[in-house]
Amino acid sequence: MRSARQRFWGTLTATLLAAACGALVAYLSARAIHLERAHENLKSSVDIVMMEVTNLDREAYVVLDAMNQSSSTACSDADIASMRKLLLQEELVMDAGRIHDGQIECAAQLNKSDIPPMQFTPRYTARDGAKYYRSMPEYKSGKDFMVVIQKGDAYAVLGGWNDSFLSRYWGASSMHFSVMVTYGANGESGVIVGPVPSTIDGVPHVDGQGQIGNYLYAARCSSRYWKCVIAYNSMDEVLSGYGTNLTVASGCGGMIGGALGLVVTLLYRRTRGMEQQLRRSIRRDKLVVLYQPIVEMASGRIVGAEALSRWTDEDGLSVSPEFFVKLAEQRGFVSEITKLVVRRSLNELGPILTRVKDFRLSLNVTATDLSDPVLLPMLEDERARTGVDARSLAIEVTESSTARHRLAAQTIRELRRLGYSIHIDDFGTGYSSLAYLQDLAVDAVKIDRAFTHAIGTGSVTELILRPMLEMVEALNLQVIVEGVEKHEQADYFVSKGKDVLAQGWYFGRPCSADELLRLLAGQAREAAEKPEAVGAPSRVV
Repeated sequence: MRSARQRFWGTLTATLLAAACGALVAYLSARAIHLERAHENLKSSVDIVMMEVTNLDREAYVVLDAMNQSSSTACSDADIASMRKLLLQEELVMDAGRIHDGQIECAAQLNKSDIPPMQFTPRYTARDGAKYYRSMPEYKSGKDFMVVIQKGDAYAVLGGWNDSFLSRYWGASSMHFSVMVTYGANGESGVIVGPVPSTIDGVPHVDGQGQIGNYLYAARCSSRYWKCVIAYNSMDEVLSGYGTNLTVASGCGGMIGGALGLVVTLLYRRTRGMEQQLRRSIRRDKLVVLYQPIVEMASGRIVGAEALSRWTDEDGLSVSPEFFVKLAEQRGFVSEITKLVVRRSLNELGPILTRVKDFRLSLNVTATDLSDPVLLPMLEDERARTGVDARSLAIEVTESSTARHRLAAQTIRELRRLGYSIHIDDFGTGYSSLAYLQDLAVDAVKIDRAFTHAIGTGSVTELILRPMLEMVEALNLQVIVEGVEKHEQADYFVSKGKDVLAQGWYFGRPCSADELLRLLAGQAREAAEKPEAVGAPSRVV
């Protein structure tokens, strides 16, 4: 009996030990995989943010170099006029001026009476001599100071740089970013945008990734502009959302052993990267297409809609379109998103597009799409399949496309020849908008939401809006206003002309095709009952 008992307990003990070892191996493996995935997400995100930072620096240096090479007398009328021309041609450079010994002498957008008498001290001086300020009260976005860059006696204000600048790249995620400027002979650096914990502050200022203390990080640096972008997460933040997964992995490891558990978790890692998730979602037709109404402001009538792609990842988190579209463009498969949106929207709205001739659907394309020879045949094939006229479709040229407009010019000319309308999206913030209008024949411009939200604030952005509208009117282009959320904003644009179109939450949030068709049906019934009714802009929903 004792021998049998010993065998039983020995077998049970060995089994329990094997199960415990398997559970431990599975737990540690799953944990390592989650950390690796976090590293991959950090690396992907910091690349995109570095690209944005480099674009901002490039445009600031264009303005600063032009001002420093100017032959005009500093702060003369000719000098200030030259500054204002530069502001209209560059993205997110909100103001420019002259500064000497920390004292502002003149500015393109500030009246002389608005120039503060105080002397400002630069926070950092980069290794190329550029000075960085974050303390000028005249230049604020919300509660945050804008970044001011000085070279020589010229300075430029970057309206896109403040402490909320980076939040849009990962939505509600726990990922954090900091932009740092390198200075000093030994490569010291200091933060100009975003917080950074003291532990991460010791990261070597070169491209790389790793773990320091309780933080995972990825860094990308530019030797041209002496900047580094650091993305980081604490270990607690990385692992906080995976408690259930770790428990399940431990249970499976206990039941089937450490080896099989390790294989399963390794396969799990291979299928969980953001790029692979997005590719799977596109392949399985899991992206959602919503439609935001475009309204004729004078009458409140819906005259079109913009097709918008939305994506929820496999963890159930909504991912910003700015992030996943740029990720797809970087990795070379953004055309698959474009094709999905075109196919889905023409399927869903084809009946209304063929029946209502003055209703227009807007489709976004990227710079990569415009240089892709597949774009035109794909559009024409989908139109032929659904019977939609090209005149019922508007192609929105995105901000990134404007920087490559010479490459896109031939495609845009062919699109217009076929009957498509061409709209410039985010007008006023993109690359050299005036040059773009001169080089390409377009039908409409979409005023960026940043200008809409500035109405009533008295900011520099609001001051730029009026001459921008006058310029567009002089060129006889259709104006479409983005981001209208308040009655006061709608009233402002109504007063500028009856042909202004708008979209925004005030008129209607992005909705499904069924909901949009219900809104159009209700509008048609109302028009039939009151055909003569034309009034102030009214809310759609």
